Amino acid sequence: MKNKIRIGNAGGFWGDDLGALKRQLTGGELDYITIDYLAEITMSILRKQQLKNPTLGYITDFVDQIVDVAPILIAKKTRIIANAGGMNPLACAKQITNRLKPLGIYLKIAVIEGDNIFEQIDYLYPKKADFKNMENGQEFADVKSKIQSANAYLGLPPLLEALKTDAQIIIAGRVTDTSITMAPMVHEFGWALNDWNKLASGLIAGHIIECGAQASGGNFTDWEKVPQWSNFGYPIVEVYPDATFIVTKHDDTGGLITLDTVREQLVYEMGNPAYYISPDVIADFLSIQLEDLGNNKVKVSGVKGLPSTYYLKVSMAYEDGYKAVSSIIISGENALNKAEIFAEIFWERVGINFEKSNTEFVGFDSTHRHLSPENEPNEILLRFSVYDYDASKIETFAKSIAPMILSGPPGVAVTGGRPQTQSVMTYYPCLIPKIEVIAKMHYLSNDGNIEKSLLIPSITGFEEHTTESTLGKQISNGIAMDKMTGASAMMQLKELCLARSGDKGDMANIGLIARNSEIYNYLKSYFTADKVKFIFGDMCKGEVIRYELDNLEALNFLLEKSLDGGGTKSLMIDAQGKTYASALLSQKIKVPEVFITMGL
Repeated sequence: MKNKIRIGNAGGFWGDDLGALKRQLTGGELDYITIDYLAEITMSILRKQQLKNPTLGYITDFVDQIVDVAPILIAKKTRIIANAGGMNPLACAKQITNRLKPLGIYLKIAVIEGDNIFEQIDYLYPKKADFKNMENGQEFADVKSKIQSANAYLGLPPLLEALKTDAQIIIAGRVTDTSITMAPMVHEFGWALNDWNKLASGLIAGHIIECGAQASGGNFTDWEKVPQWSNFGYPIVEVYPDATFIVTKHDDTGGLITLDTVREQLVYEMGNPAYYISPDVIADFLSIQLEDLGNNKVKVSGVKGLPSTYYLKVSMAYEDGYKAVSSIIISGENALNKAEIFAEIFWERVGINFEKSNTEFVGFDSTHRHLSPENEPNEILLRFSVYDYDASKIETFAKSIAPMILSGPPGVAVTGGRPQTQSVMTYYPCLIPKIEVIAKMHYLSNDGNIEKSLLIPSITGFEEHTTESTLGKQISNGIAMDKMTGASAMMQLKELCLARSGDKGDMANIGLIARNSEIYNYLKSYFTADKVKFIFGDMCKGEVIRYELDNLEALNFLLEKSLDGGGTKSLMIDAQGKTYASALLSQKIKVPEVFITMGL
């Protein structure tokens, strides 16, 4: 058994820095590198590609990256694990082999499949799985005929089988983001699949690094503290057999790793922090202990876990209408007023009622909306978007923006040609019993053909039924009231807190992190779910749920029905709520006057 392994991340989404993999390989010694490409939206895009061309459906950028670094990989013996296979993992692996063969380079590759259950739906439903929408309770019968893809989130078992081979590259389809980081730990240290605390610690490590540079200074509230933005260092975890680990990065690289950068990433895209579910374990984020070791090193320990459940999450997508987006630049004096008149004229001329339509004034209030400070912009990107089940209505919309250029107010600039009608794939999350999902591990020969295959059950035998913890949970149910007594002052929330926001379907999450214990204790009593619901107003059409994380001195807010349907169906320019944290931090709140003297 090794006394330590080093796992680096080289990408957090499809479209991330293509040079990160080479920098991780050349910047120092790593045993493993993981790359996470797949979001729910990404799977929909890949499925659209595959429907047009059956040989596609995988991350083509990954192929280019591997071809670029193949000689370094062979010399370093670093193993790569990535979910780059998307909808077509075998095609991805064969393309790498085909590209490397003329160069005289051969890399051992293992492929993981079995996540795609689309062809099994008729067998599974309704006797084996009810496939009820886990977010809104919608019955599967309502969408079954329109389903275009269905992928289960696989966990550790197939990854561990792939690691038993000598494959240097492991390509998976839809595996859980954290599992690709956990698997090397279990493989190298021999952790049992029911050692819940160690598995939970591995999950936390995966959660910290799965989004790439977000853990090493990217998207950081205090971005001014990042000393260098070039040669950006992606995160690394140094993991020990007892499951403690250190978050770090290569020396002499850009970025920053501190307690605050790690805390921000921990609260990113989180639901219930005491009950964070994965296929492999349920992690308790309330048990995490952090220690800043200095020099871009943060130690993580004390993580607790609960047994995994009997289910896997399934990401489905179904055909659900059409949308289009068009924009035009309005400039000069009274730009906002002109843009408002342009919008009024435009919709009057279109003269159609759509299922959904949206007008956004980019440069004024398109992301923060009513939370934006007052300003008088010199130019506006006027953005129109529509959604409907009738494609002909979308085509009429697409043809209506160009005539505005010569028959409206002056100071207009064109931003592109006629917008394209896009078919919408709506995300549909549900559950399937693990016992119904059998993964496949293929080991490929040098010519890219399958040399051997294994069938791997998803169920391990250690699963249990557990009850979700509601510790620290609070739900909005009334009007926010200020109950402060004594001397008070107004402070911008950014002076008191850090924050990061993300999405899960139509729900935005905002993690709010206090800058010290006194602030946290105050926020726990003052910054209620009702207060956040009041602040966001019509931006959040559902409830706000609040969770407390005393160990991180953080509050996690879930804003239901706040992303216009979420994913590909949303017409919002920020369909994933990424700017919501900044919007919240820009607000001024009432605080005890003593906070002014803290020197924040």
